[in-house]
Amino acid sequence: MHRAPLIGITSDLIERSPGRWSVASNIAYAEKVAQAGGVPVVLAPIPEALEQQIARCDGIVLTGGDDPDMRQWGIENHPRATLMHPQRQRYETALIDLLRRSFPEKPVLGICLGMQLMCLDAGGQLDQHLPDSVATADQHRNADHRIIPRSADAACPAWLLMGGSAASNHHQGVRDPGRGMTVLATSDDCIIEAVRDDRRRFYVGVQWHPERTTDERLGLDVFKALIEAATVR
Repeated sequence: MHRAPLIGITSDLIERSPGRWSVASNIAYAEKVAQAGGVPVVLAPIPEALEQQIARCDGIVLTGGDDPDMRQWGIENHPRATLMHPQRQRYETALIDLLRRSFPEKPVLGICLGMQLMCLDAGGQLDQHLPDSVATADQHRNADHRIIPRSADAACPAWLLMGGSAASNHHQGVRDPGRGMTVLATSDDCIIEAVRDDRRRFYVGVQWHPERTTDERLGLDVFKALIEAATVR
């Protein structure tokens, strides 16, 4: 008999009224974790609590959100960027660094912004505004589009093998996934849609939003794969 894994879900900071900030997370992430067999817990972005939070979780979901402040990596921000809260960025970049250094076996699923931060941590690069370089960028804004796996061999995850249609909402994308990151899938207009670090047990990023994708293979099954990797037997 195994226990259901505890899955930490990163959160945002929302100013509900001037000077009053709340921790917030789209409930769809927690719902999908629960449907997949995990126990969801929302992680408040408190850097001082980070190590103890991560030590208690069996797996992590890095959620979507606003754009990373690229000045952290020595790059100017695009004028159309909407920057994520600086405390959230400090917390999540520290979280990804801690996972790499101290918890490399802990399963991690990065979604949209989460995948982008994973790639930046690996030394990758972003296209900060897809409409500047991709004529079909609009199909990635609050729309469904095709996901095309890079290969159909045994290394391709079962949930990705057939491709399909996924819900997407982003204006930035990964141009270079970084050191050790394998591209698993692209969109039909060649945007990188899924990556994995093959050196780790489960370290996967998807650019689309599986928490609101109706195609079960590219939606719920992505979370099931995380839960399977995180299950303590």
